[in-house]
Amino acid sequence: MPAAALRSLVDDLASPDPAVRDDGAYAALTRLLRVGSVPVADRLWLADAMVERLGHERVQARAFAPLVLASLVAAGDFRDDWVPAVTAWYVHEQDVRGHDPDLGWVHTIAHGADFYGSCGTAGVGDPAALLDALGRRLVAPTDDVWRDQEDDRLACALALVLTRDDVDAATSVAWLGHVRAMFAAGSPGPVPAEASNTMRTLRSLHVALGEQVLRAGEPATVPHSEHVRREVSALLSEVTPWFWRPRAP
Repeated sequence: MPAAALRSLVDDLASPDPAVRDDGAYAALTRLLRVGSVPVADRLWLADAMVERLGHERVQARAFAPLVLASLVAAGDFRDDWVPAVTAWYVHEQDVRGHDPDLGWVHTIAHGADFYGSCGTAGVGDPAALLDALGRRLVAPTDDVWRDQEDDRLACALALVLTRDDVDAATSVAWLGHVRAMFAAGSPGPVPAEASNTMRTLRSLHVALGEQVLRAGEPATVPHSEHVRREVSALLSEVTPWFWRPRAP
């Protein structure tokens, strides 16, 4: 059984008070994990608690669970069952608020993306599964247009997974199949929220891959960056044919 102090921090992660949850519990947990102050047995307990939290009734509890798992990954911990557990929650989560006036930062989309990005940075998990989960979240039907840089956070996660050496050319773009299917099914009229979110995320990724992607603050190579950019450009050109078209190779 973990120390009472650790259990208390985990309880506070579900608090509706952002000062208790963000500035208190989450900040303290990440600091303890970063400096290596949490024993192995307690880290395993913490991971199990966070996986269980993905089904919590409170959205802030669900949304902070993958963020803590991301910190565990950054600290050197990982289990294969974390990815399918987070994915089962992430692609179906309905409450995608960013900042809420009362709850503070909920940031469901960004926090989930941070978990996949952390796996990308650490080189753990099946990269195809990580990219596919992010692609599925992009096109998941929603009524909410992201407004708090969720598009940038999800694009960052994609880029971090794409920095891995075990991502081949086919895997680097396979996740775009979800986007291709959504665009192909589109019809004239108002742009669905998920389509708007996807377009902005792809534009962010396209810009980043043409510059220097940062991994832990340092420039990282994206082996198939040009291949991904070409595929992204081709998709985006379909939704703005009156604006621009890809250059001839």
